[in-house]
Amino acid sequence: MGNPLAADLNTLRKIVESNANQGRYAQEFHLTPPVGWLNDPNGLAQLGDTFHAYFQYSPFNAEGGVKMWGHSTSEDMIRWEYEGTALYPDQPFDVGGVYSGSALVEDDGTMHVFYTGNVKYEDGGDYDYVTSGREANTVHVTSKDGQHFSHKRLVLGNADYPEDDTNHVRDPKVWRSGGKYYMVQGARKKNDTGEVLVFESDDLDSWRLVNRITSDEPFGYMWECPDYFEVTDDARRDTEPVAKVLSVSPQGLRGGDWDRRNVYQSGYFVLHGDVLGECKLKPFALWDAGFDFYAPQTFQTAGGRRILIGWMGMPDEKYYSNLTVEDGWQHCFTIPREITARNGRILQMPVRELERYRHNGRFSNAALSAEGTQCFDMEVVGIRSRGFRAKIANELELTWEKGRFAMRFAKQDEKSVGAGRIQRFEHLDFLDKVRVVGDASSIEVFVNDGVLAFSTRYYPKEYNVDVQAASAEIRLWDITF
Repeated sequence: MGNPLAADLNTLRKIVESNANQGRYAQEFHLTPPVGWLNDPNGLAQLGDTFHAYFQYSPFNAEGGVKMWGHSTSEDMIRWEYEGTALYPDQPFDVGGVYSGSALVEDDGTMHVFYTGNVKYEDGGDYDYVTSGREANTVHVTSKDGQHFSHKRLVLGNADYPEDDTNHVRDPKVWRSGGKYYMVQGARKKNDTGEVLVFESDDLDSWRLVNRITSDEPFGYMWECPDYFEVTDDARRDTEPVAKVLSVSPQGLRGGDWDRRNVYQSGYFVLHGDVLGECKLKPFALWDAGFDFYAPQTFQTAGGRRILIGWMGMPDEKYYSNLTVEDGWQHCFTIPREITARNGRILQMPVRELERYRHNGRFSNAALSAEGTQCFDMEVVGIRSRGFRAKIANELELTWEKGRFAMRFAKQDEKSVGAGRIQRFEHLDFLDKVRVVGDASSIEVFVNDGVLAFSTRYYPKEYNVDVQAASAEIRLWDITF
């Protein structure tokens, strides 16, 4: 902590963390901030045998504030240990916040981190903070242990982005391929359409723009938190054996089904062609259709698995809230999810490591009820055409009927289990499997092996599960450590 600003922020952070008490809704196996505010997952990586997850962190205010990078580690992606703060906003090019970014681990064990250094002018000028009044700086730091970082190097700034883009260019995701390095960044154009910028580098410090990707028709005004990866399609080894996935979080979608969904979305396009050149985007698909999911990021494990983690929160949401603010903290990450592809569909399911913590199994056909189910993993298999209904904590209802899978809270006031959340649903013609993972204040639902997912925070007065699914096999385990 050689920088005086970083040293003072570090001291203040430790003071507020020492007085933290997360209260009754503290999560058992989802990554949370010790105090204050958490948002985007950043710098997800495996270094040796240890998984590293950084997160947007505002320890001084549970409603958000100055952004730094908090840091947690895990040996299995289920039990997370908070390690402190990795990066502070302590330079002229990031004084407004250490914003989102990614990590790349080289063969020699060096971790390269890239993030957006935010600067927002507060000198009284006539700024709109879209085309003027702010900087989006891409910053590069390195580490050998994921804990201690090199001096910061500014590698890209506003002048390096296309002239028809606004000052909203951010969230670098970096990878290596064929001896070169590549980066995608999300952008907002001056005509209020979103796009992804693709950069190339030989040395990780000098970057050149090689492509701009957008949809044929305008699709929101900003594409945040982009990610690009390729995953083998297990069912299509001869034709199109690899699915090319461009993940974005578009802002500004309006009309039709978008009006009944979240204020902002997160999803992906399967890409045909070359991310570095000519390409075509297939229709947009949601990563998660629930209430609380945004800004996901993926990484690849040493064993080759593609893992996705999202922020279980929603920015700028006016209609629902989180009761944990009363205890001085807000938000968490989703459970890490394994990404696979089958017949052109991208699937996501909880990492297999969760199954190590299953205990006290209960098994039944057609119906099952259980009390005290605070942390649990449930599978319902063989549903077919006979319908499905589950009630959790007496107020959260999951149903499939008349071709619609729905997540609905029975009560809708701000102090209820849903804290103002009402309903999310998607059309679904066929239902075979449902998996539900519950923690103290979150529920994640995976439908048909992860074709659909629904995530939500919730705040039960008491914990219980009741499932009705004629002819289906129901399996319920407690998750204990």
